[in-house]
Amino acid sequence: MTAKKIMFTGGSGKAGRHVVQYLVEQGHKVLNIDTKPLDNPKVRTLIADITDSGQMFNALSSYMGLHEFDPDLRPKPVDAVVHFAAIPRIMITPDNETFRINTMGTYNVIEAAVKLGIKKVVIASSETTYGVVFANEHKNPRYFPLDEDYDTDPMDSYGMSKVINEVTARGFAMRTGADIYALRIGNVISPEDYALFPKWFEDTGFRKRVAWSYIDARDLGQIADLAIKKDGLGFQVFNAANNETSCDVPTKELIERFFPGTPVNGELGEFESLLSNKKTREVLGFKEQHRWRQYVPGY
Repeated sequence: MTAKKIMFTGGSGKAGRHVVQYLVEQGHKVLNIDTKPLDNPKVRTLIADITDSGQMFNALSSYMGLHEFDPDLRPKPVDAVVHFAAIPRIMITPDNETFRINTMGTYNVIEAAVKLGIKKVVIASSETTYGVVFANEHKNPRYFPLDEDYDTDPMDSYGMSKVINEVTARGFAMRTGADIYALRIGNVISPEDYALFPKWFEDTGFRKRVAWSYIDARDLGQIADLAIKKDGLGFQVFNAANNETSCDVPTKELIERFFPGTPVNGELGEFESLLSNKKTREVLGFKEQHRWRQYVPGY
């Protein structure tokens, strides 16, 4: 597969830095657009504000090289934009600021990309769109597993911003013919986070708000790469989750204990994730490489 030139917003964050590294390892050229530098010698960071439309037009049409003394500083055509930059959850900034930054930032990035002629955009959506994670109190979903056809209904500013971002992406895809894919990302687990799993196992209910879903940050890199390479789908939503839950209790038991009465569509595997990645596997070709059982002693 030909190497791509990729503009990546939010590459300095927890998920972004691993996804950027994965893309670089696949041979792609990446420019990181963020408010803080990324410690990666193969990737330059351009400091920019996603809520400023002019900065996004400028950033996405910028030179991607590493050094200002390079022999040719002319910008080259961009193959794809991956947009991860955002306020990453509730309770960091006031609710209205979370909503403003996430929605306006995504609008600005997508608008700049398509008007500059970039035909592939991949945006970070979220499992919070399903309305369970940041609900005011415990909330049973309408069914399990949560799939891309679920009628999203969050009540929090972060989840609402991600739903609006998906609507924005769909509108621009219809208007321009660009391929814009939204990844509904599960709880991101970096390699160092596997040390937390034994503690989580002691309190099974602690992670019920995320329905025990997770995505290894490196497997998220694979999904982003597959999305970049998969053309011709218009607007699409893909759940970004690993194959199994992040719990050592069987999935059926988790539902019976913590979400009693919730309907289940189809048959679930013994430890199958409640955030379905079936579409991501079948359409994009995702093949999980990092299971938590590889990294947690005793499993």
